[in-house]
Order: sequence, then C-alpha cells, then structure tokens
Amino acid sequence: MGLNCGIVGLPNVGKSTIFNALTSAKAASANYPFCTIDPNVGIVAVPDQRLDKIAEIIPTQKIVPTTVEFVDIAGLVKGASQGEGLGNQFLGHIKSVNAVLHVVRCFEKSDIIHVEGNIHPIRDIEIINTELVLADLETVEKRLTKNEKLVKTGDKNIIASIDVLKKVREHLNCNKPIRLLALSDEEIKHIEDLHLMTAKPVLYVINVFDFERDKQYVDIVTNFSKKENSKCVVISGDIESEIAQMEPSERKTYYKEMGIEESGLEKLIRETYGLLGLITYFTAGPKEVKAWTINQGTKAPQAAGVIHSDFERGFICAETYNYNDLITMGSEQKVKEKGLLRLEGKEYVVKDGDVMHFRFNV
Repeated sequence: MGLNCGIVGLPNVGKSTIFNALTSAKAASANYPFCTIDPNVGIVAVPDQRLDKIAEIIPTQKIVPTTVEFVDIAGLVKGASQGEGLGNQFLGHIKSVNAVLHVVRCFEKSDIIHVEGNIHPIRDIEIINTELVLADLETVEKRLTKNEKLVKTGDKNIIASIDVLKKVREHLNCNKPIRLLALSDEEIKHIEDLHLMTAKPVLYVINVFDFERDKQYVDIVTNFSKKENSKCVVISGDIESEIAQMEPSERKTYYKEMGIEESGLEKLIRETYGLLGLITYFTAGPKEVKAWTINQGTKAPQAAGVIHSDFERGFICAETYNYNDLITMGSEQKVKEKGLLRLEGKEYVVKDGDVMHFRFNV
C-alpha cells in the first residue's frame, strides 16, 4: 500500500524547502506567496536499516524498500475556503492524501517575509485549521441538504446519515476538527466518502533555523499538539537541504560528527507511520529482499494481497519468522532448527518485522 502525505501550511513557512530536502526534488522555492502553483509530488524510499541487515544474512540480487509519497501543496492563507489565494484549488489537493503534515514556522529570519507580519505559531496553526474546518463545513452542509430531501424515500441509511451529519456539523461549528470528535465505526461509514480534511491525522512539522534559539517556539507548538492529542516533530529545513546535497558517504560522516542518529526524513517517516498505524513486513530471497507496508492488525491473507491479489485469493499459509530472531540466530537455517519458523494460517495477525513466505494456490 502507498503512504501519501500532504505538506500544508501558510506561505513562506518552509514547506517546499522541506519537500525538496526530503525528496531531493527541485520544487520551486522563493520568498513570496504561491510560488508553488501545482502540487509537487515526490516518491521516496522509506529508510529501514533492517533491509540491509536481512540482505547481509540472506544474499540477494537487490534490496527494495517500501515508499512514501509526499505532496507539496501550495501555501494556504486566511480566506482560502472562500477562494483567497487560489485556496479552493489547493484545498482540493488535501482531500486525496492519507495524512497531513502541517509545517509550522518557528524561526525568525528577516530576509524571509511572514505573510501575517510576525512569528506566531499558534495563530498560524489556527488559520490553517479554521480554513479546513470551514471547507469541511461547506461539504457537510451540501450533503445534509441533499439527504434531507431524500428522507421521504424512507431509506434507513439516509435517515441515519442525517443524524451523523448534524453531529459533525455541530462539532465543526465550534471550530473543531473532526479528528477530535468521537465517532463510532458505524457513524464514520456515513461520512468517509466525503473525505473530510479535518478528519485526517495530522503531524505538526516544527521548522526551525536554530534549534537553541527557536526553542521557545518549539515548546509552544509541542504543548499545543499535546492538548490536541496530535504529534509533532522538529526539523530544520535548511540543515536538511544541505544534507540532501551530500553524497551518501558524506552524509554518514556528517551524522557521526554531529551526533545525529536519524535524518529529518527518517523522523517524519517514523512519526507518520505511527500516526497512520502502519507496520512493515519483509519478503526475502535470492532475487530480492523487499519491505511491504500494511495496516496494523492486518491478517496474513490480506498482507499477501499487498504483493498480488492471487496471493490473497489462493492463500494456503505463510511461513513466518521475525526479523529479531533472524538477527539473533544468524541464518534462516538456524531459525528453522530452533523452531522459530512457524506456519501461520488465515487468522494470523502480521507483526511488524515479520519475514514471510506465502504459500498459495490459484
């Protein structure tokens, strides 16, 4: 499955700079609003050191990581939900992503103007949140009006949806995002086709210039995210841009000298995976060692279906062992000798780090 993240925020907060650094792409980046007119899309490999470790034990022709897609969406401004700054066009791009990475400017820099005049992270966050809430409210109102006209048909599903839509509308009218509204699985079914933007999980990306000097702003956003029960990650777009230009060997040396354990990309991927409840399993053989992304709680047949629909349709069982057991034992043969390789059936829930070989018949 693909992981698709939309990068949003006010103009000049560093969205495109971070996008360029993460994807090593060349999205336009300039000191004026709406530099990015069309959403830039970059597909990058998900860093996972386990792939290399598996390949050291199981010789293979190639290593294939799973991927994540970043979409750099042009800066939103106050009034975007009413079309300000081409806002309606940009809001539409957010509907198609799985998660929202909300970049918040937490740095002072005189040569980069702030569209609102000064640095105020919470105000900036609330401007974006309000515009998304207003856009969602319009979507809900349209559906509610449509369904209320259909009540006379006596369709129980329509009647039930009206109650849910009214509940959602009331919440949005309080300027609160849908992700903070407790809805049952049954209630969610009535609104999931609306692709409401404030229902999507959010990761606040705190963009700093100087980690020490900008700490005051970092603390403000961190405390805000805790109150909203959201997560945040601190990153320096400028530093990541410099790192992105380095050769792989130079990066390793730089990380070691600076005491950096993981890059900004790795931080974002790790936090976004957790945000969406995603895990990774592996397949390993002489042709390739490959990582696969699935939802936490996925059963073996559905995990097999991520590779090919025939695997799921004709699923028999899965030869399974965990990555940690492979590393501890040092070879697949020893994993088998210790009885750590299992045959799992249709009800097996795949764990993060499982190494799997599927048996199927179609």
